[in-house]
Amino acid sequence: VQLQASGGGLVQAGDSLRLSCTVFALNRAMGWFRQAPGKEREFVAVISRQGGVTSYSDSVKGRFTISRDNAKNTVYLQMNSLRPEDTAVYYCATTRAVYVVSALKLPQNYDYWGQGTQVTVSS
Repeated sequence: VQLQASGGGLVQAGDSLRLSCTVFALNRAMGWFRQAPGKEREFVAVISRQGGVTSYSDSVKGRFTISRDNAKNTVYLQMNSLRPEDTAVYYCATTRAVYVVSALKLPQNYDYWGQGTQVTVSS
């Protein structure tokens, strides 16, 4: 299973970006995580297999939206009102298993990861 993330870049505070993650094979829940320098990887958002259930971290709730287009095997993360503290490498991930949403906030429950895409927000 391969995941390919794209869409990162350098933007100013208040700007928007849309990340994409294309997954080759496997149709399961998809998550986005991020990791800033010197920090642990943290949960950002997750979407269920059919897209009917989503969940967000408190730090991005109301600003970020996760969605998916299963016909294109692609998951999106629309990021609005970006802040300097959103600066990180963003990773998409998926899992072979079926978990409740709360379990999908834990990176150890994911089996496959994309290569990461850098998001830098300047103040």
